Amino acid sequence: MINTKFKLNAICIAMLVSTPLAYAEQENTTDINNDVEVIQVTGIRSALSKSASIKQDSSGVVDAISAEDIGKLPDTNLAESLQRISGVSIDRANNEGNQVTVRGFGPSFNLVTLNGRQMPNSSVIQEKGVSRSFNFREIAAESVSGVSVYKTGKANVASGGIGATIDINTAKPFDYDGFKAFANVKAINDTSSEKSSVTPEVSGMISQTFADDMFGVLLSVSHSERESGRERVGTSQGWVKNRANPDGVDSSAIDTSVNPTGTYWVPWTPEMERFETERTRDNAQLVLQFAPTDKIVATLDYTLSRFEEISETNKMSFWFDNPGGTADQNGTVVDITNPNDELNFWAWELYEKKENDSLGLNLAWQATDSLKLSFDAHDSTSHSNPDGNTAETIANLKNIPGSVAMIGANFSTEVPSITIDDSTLPGGAYAQENIVSDLYQRRGYEMENNIKQYHASGMWENLESGAISAIHFGAMYTDYQIDTYLSEQFSFVDIPLDNLGMTFDDATGFADEFSGSDQLFPYMPRYSAQDFVDIVRGEGLFREPDISTNGVQEQTLAFYVSLDVNTEFNNIPIDMNVGVRYESTDVTGYSVKPAIIALNYRHAEELRPVYAAEATPQELEGEYTRILPNLDLSADLDNGYKARFSYSRTLARAGIGAMFPSTTINARPDGPYNASQGNPNLLPITSDNFDFSFEWYGNDGSYASVGYFKKFVENFIGAGVVQGTLDDINGEPLRDPSVNPRPGCPDSSDTPNPACMSQPSDPIVTFDISTPDNLQNREVDGWELNGQYMIEDTGFGVVANYTLVNSDEEFEPYNFDQTIALAGLSDSGNLVGFYENDDFQVRLAYNWRDEFLLSLGTEPTFTEAYGQLDFNFNYTINEAYSINFDALNLTNETVRRHGRFSEQLVSAEQYGPRYSIGFTAKW
Repeated sequence: MINTKFKLNAICIAMLVSTPLAYAEQENTTDINNDVEVIQVTGIRSALSKSASIKQDSSGVVDAISAEDIGKLPDTNLAESLQRISGVSIDRANNEGNQVTVRGFGPSFNLVTLNGRQMPNSSVIQEKGVSRSFNFREIAAESVSGVSVYKTGKANVASGGIGATIDINTAKPFDYDGFKAFANVKAINDTSSEKSSVTPEVSGMISQTFADDMFGVLLSVSHSERESGRERVGTSQGWVKNRANPDGVDSSAIDTSVNPTGTYWVPWTPEMERFETERTRDNAQLVLQFAPTDKIVATLDYTLSRFEEISETNKMSFWFDNPGGTADQNGTVVDITNPNDELNFWAWELYEKKENDSLGLNLAWQATDSLKLSFDAHDSTSHSNPDGNTAETIANLKNIPGSVAMIGANFSTEVPSITIDDSTLPGGAYAQENIVSDLYQRRGYEMENNIKQYHASGMWENLESGAISAIHFGAMYTDYQIDTYLSEQFSFVDIPLDNLGMTFDDATGFADEFSGSDQLFPYMPRYSAQDFVDIVRGEGLFREPDISTNGVQEQTLAFYVSLDVNTEFNNIPIDMNVGVRYESTDVTGYSVKPAIIALNYRHAEELRPVYAAEATPQELEGEYTRILPNLDLSADLDNGYKARFSYSRTLARAGIGAMFPSTTINARPDGPYNASQGNPNLLPITSDNFDFSFEWYGNDGSYASVGYFKKFVENFIGAGVVQGTLDDINGEPLRDPSVNPRPGCPDSSDTPNPACMSQPSDPIVTFDISTPDNLQNREVDGWELNGQYMIEDTGFGVVANYTLVNSDEEFEPYNFDQTIALAGLSDSGNLVGFYENDDFQVRLAYNWRDEFLLSLGTEPTFTEAYGQLDFNFNYTINEAYSINFDALNLTNETVRRHGRFSEQLVSAEQYGPRYSIGFTAKW
């Protein structure tokens, strides 16, 4: 694992041999606000020189990346290209970049647009919930011509990003002079896959203009298949405070000077699991352009993406029902034992299918020599699991309860040492005659996100003398609609396992990059969750799903105006942009869910709500207005030096899941009694942003800059927890039938037993009800250090950047009332170097990210420091043909996540390097 100590060594190495970014953009195109001219370049040095020019000439703080040549971004994944920009770091799923964090603000605080248009998202599986955040793994890097990252707000840039607004640019036929085409074929080998097979990736584009450039058509397509694997060791449902009999925990080592209450933590379960994943991704874009005169251009485009991923996994674990053990000085029970228990043998199948479609129209009219008007409209939809397939299928087997004499785990190493004493069980815990069925669970996630957006804009350019050089103005209307459908089936079952076909694999060498891996479970079960469910169905024990529907609609109307000013002060050229944006948003949240009749004491670990047959709709509303000003100043000093100041007010809207009005109950006999409710009246999180930078630019594309940013953030959303009762369908408070159980309860029946359901004589339940609310303000600041140097006439070059981010309040491990902490806050750095000549390019890129808070929740999860080394080689056969080779995660780095302290393992994941070799042709 790469740790903090590795950071300084890696900096020294990568300064000599790492790879730079290509920040240039496409010929004859403009960014989303027509502010930055973008010119197509090829080659690393040329691209880096253009990136420095874009940064130098921009209004506010803008960074960009682009394809070094048609269909060739610096990395094989769009998110992994973005992470090379200072202040931008990424989250990974299955060892692939999927979402970005900018200046410490996670994915939900950044707005992603496609050609200036807000894009929908329906990712559910990875997030275990609903997210606004665009998932970059769904777009092939080959279909993207450039990306602009707006780190400061501007009146004429769509709102929604506190960290940044990230605009993805794709090509248009009028970008090229006549005919242009390319094709690329790759063979990919992911060493993490047990299949060790080679999968294909194919992409291409063809563009042509006709009738003296009056008509243009462009078609780009890509198809990618990936097979990958993952070895994971972790704990399920995190670590829980004081979850054991205090008499069974030795707390004598706890340091009461930092932990005065003597709080200790125990996990529910240690587990070891193996994933095998198959993914298919298809992208296509068709663009038609028509220019009847030299003053009018009409563009019609259709963008499509299809994404399908299936993961099958088996898991070996056990559940601590009555844990005891020894706590360390922090309060983590690191050495845990539990007598008279059993092992668990899990099988999971995860399925995700997404269909994204976007149809857009843009009309641009040069009304006069000084006035340009445009209208842009699009209707875009993202639909996950549209065919209703189940997203998760889960099965569990177990030993007969109490048949294993002792289970235990020691968490003093990176992964736990497992103890199993099955000496009292004839044949042992892994003998199939000692394994019985336990439960099955199926969850179906369907989600549809539709965005309709209309944008009318204009720009007046001053063709005469005067300080005001241009005025931008416009209006935008956005209708954001999201609908989710959740179906869930859960039941404990007793079924025969003769036809299940379960086997066991020797687990020697599992997760061997982590210390302590030689003491894990000795075997890994192998069987199919779907086969288990088929047996359940055949036995007539398959129950009908519980279904809930939730949705949110946001309608936002915005108006803006901004001025570009060019003047001088003491003979120093001064450029200024000043603007203001006004927005008004109406929010409606709805839930359709059956009302609760009573709580059913069905299982020793479950109080299950019993719902009415008919669903009851619930709807809540909210509204808010915001004024978002901005001011950008830059001064061109002597000898290539430049000073810059920016102020802007930006916003990020509340998370979708937080605005669903529905109530969810998660209760166990004798507690805890937890519930959650949404809040559609949440205000947006707003930030006043200040940026200062001092920059130097050389003549050959070299540059250096140091920047400081400060953000004053208001209305952070946290979980406000209140204690109270919840009513049943008749308006009476829910009661607990498990406190004084009646004969025959619990009975584990799928059909609720009236004797096991709440009755008037049962005690009223007091729930801990979690409701999101605008709770606190925060201050975030940091430094961005950038350097780019071209070694004269040698072909060598180097790029380095480092970002430091701080907050006025970070997570406090012994503050149990803390409901807000900024997830994603971390330092990050890139060290990139290259060599190129007329025949080939070589680059080596190292990216590092410090430890960060991944999520807060009931208990926090931290992702430990991670660094990855990637390699790229490209050989030019001639002007038309080239071959390329990519190697990702060369040193087989691993990912580890923990709770409040490093001993509280949440997940330790091991992947492997990934290689690809490709051939490119262009015409």
